[in-house]
Formats: sequence, structure tokens, C-alpha cells
Amino acid sequence: MHAKAKMGMFMTPPQGKGRGGRGGPGGRGRRGRQPEPKSVTTEEIRSWFAGNLPDDWFTGPVTVVHDRDEIVVTGDLAKPKLAKGDDAEIASQARVKAFREDTREHRMAIADRAQDEFERTVSWAVTCGDTEKRFTSASVPVMTRLHIEERATLDTLIDAGVARSRSEAISWAVRLVAENEAEWIDDLKAAMEKVEKVRDAGPKSTR
Repeated sequence: MHAKAKMGMFMTPPQGKGRGGRGGPGGRGRRGRQPEPKSVTTEEIRSWFAGNLPDDWFTGPVTVVHDRDEIVVTGDLAKPKLAKGDDAEIASQARVKAFREDTREHRMAIADRAQDEFERTVSWAVTCGDTEKRFTSASVPVMTRLHIEERATLDTLIDAGVARSRSEAISWAVRLVAENEAEWIDDLKAAMEKVEKVRDAGPKSTR
């Protein structure tokens, strides 16, 4: 059974090492269980983008969210200067569209280097005032096995019209957990990052 984890944002198609017969970012294989990409922290990714992004693109540091498959980079655009009576929403949407078109090739080049460096697909998003634009993103299939009671829960969501399929029901359930248990999930992420930092600071093997 496949469930699509929808994350939004503009996805730059896997390039560089991810092309050809090596099966996606970082050269991970197409069959069997995919190996984990290199371990990396949000701070390391954000620092890398700080050094690679032009200073005049965004009003401040970008926001970075990542998992084993994707890095989502979100930047804030400067608000348009408006005359009295101008429509702020139209102006912001126009600025977002212009940014997307004007920076496309440069962003793709940066994404190529990031994919080689971090073994993950790179996606983009921008905000401008009250406007937030999330372009097409990576949609990653997830394999799972469910018992009859768990399948019954998914089928109930389908029968009630909440979802059109079991995969969509799983996606809905994941979003529900993320929305209602956000603080707990953030605590888990913080704890995992702390463990990684402590582990990396430990004694190195002499072999």
C-alpha cells in the first residue's frame, strides 16, 4: 500500500548524482530498502544555503525543513512598495511569480549542488507579506503493512467521505497527528538532534 506524504513547495527535479540508473538523490537504489542518506542537522543545511544563496534574494535567513528524502527551503521576499489604493495581495503575488521566473536557473544550480552535498531533493517556497507560495513538491511513496483493525479505520474514513482511498486516508491521518501533536513531535525532533550532536562529539574509532 502506498501513501503520499504531501509537503508542498517547488521541487527541483533530482539532478547530478540523482540522475540515470542510480535511483534518485544520492544514488540510492530503486529496489529493496533504501539506505539512509548522510546524517545532517538543520543548522548545517541552513548554514550551507546561507553561503550559497545570493544576499539580495531574501530579507533574512531562510527557513529549512528536511527529512531523509527532501530539503524544503523557504525565504521571505521584500514587500512591494505601494501607492495609496494599490492592492497589496496582487502586488505580492506578482513579486512571487517574478522571483520564481527570474531565479529559476540559479535556484536549479544551487539545488544541484545541495543534492550532491546532502543526498536529498531540494524544494523551494517563498513568502511575501501575507502571501505564501508553495510550489510543487516531492511526493514520496511509503510502504506499510496494516492489520484488519487498522484497515477498518482507513475504510471508515473512506466510507465517511473523508478520504477517497486508503493511501489518502493514511496521508490524512499523518496530517492530523502533525497538527494535533505538533509540540510533542517538535520535542522528539529536538531530542533526536541532541543525541546526534552528542554522538558526533564522542570518541572516534582508531581503526
